[in-house]
Amino acid sequence: MLTFRLPEDPGLPLRLLCLGAHCDDIEIGCGGTVLQLASSRPKLDVGWVVFSSTNQREQEARAAASLFLEQATGQKHVIIRNFRDGFFPYQGAEVKEFFEELKNEFDPDLIFTHYRGDRHQDHRTISDLTWNTWRHQLILEYEVPKYDGDLGTPNFFVPLEQDICARKARYICNAFQSEGKKAWMTEDIFIAVLRLRGIECAAPQKHAEAFHCRKLVLRP
Repeated sequence: MLTFRLPEDPGLPLRLLCLGAHCDDIEIGCGGTVLQLASSRPKLDVGWVVFSSTNQREQEARAAASLFLEQATGQKHVIIRNFRDGFFPYQGAEVKEFFEELKNEFDPDLIFTHYRGDRHQDHRTISDLTWNTWRHQLILEYEVPKYDGDLGTPNFFVPLEQDICARKARYICNAFQSEGKKAWMTEDIFIAVLRLRGIECAAPQKHAEAFHCRKLVLRP
């Protein structure tokens, strides 16, 4: 198994960009990794971008971002837009233009985005435009468990501490009260996925988040 470590330079921040179609996607897909990076990296600059929201969900998303980024010591930029939920492919020009704006604002080292094989059309649009927009960054595609049953076979794992896992599940369920009646909005679902991925990578504390890494370039 290949173990990848982010470069460690105490003089420079790690620049992280998290992209989510909807208000809880980032937290579900890569929230544990963000929490672990924020607690372990001396400097972490974060761009946190959500593409679809309503007034209530925007309030929830900002509260959730504050929880997940509480320990991040660098710059934090939370951007929440209101593209129409479920219609991203049909608003492609507007979403693409917004990506061009983001490209001018963020030059990240690491990008978290949606899995290209996700069955939700909004998720796939965000994934495709991520790859269209950034060419020289490490891009990791996260997974979102849901009714479609489209969890794939990821190839990039981040072992997590059990405390991080518990915080991730708790923060999501506490922050997104408007989604409380959804079948997948339960702590046990989030922990179950982390436990499954922990088995697959022999994580020391039995839990992990997993991602699809389509391209990894080694530059001398």
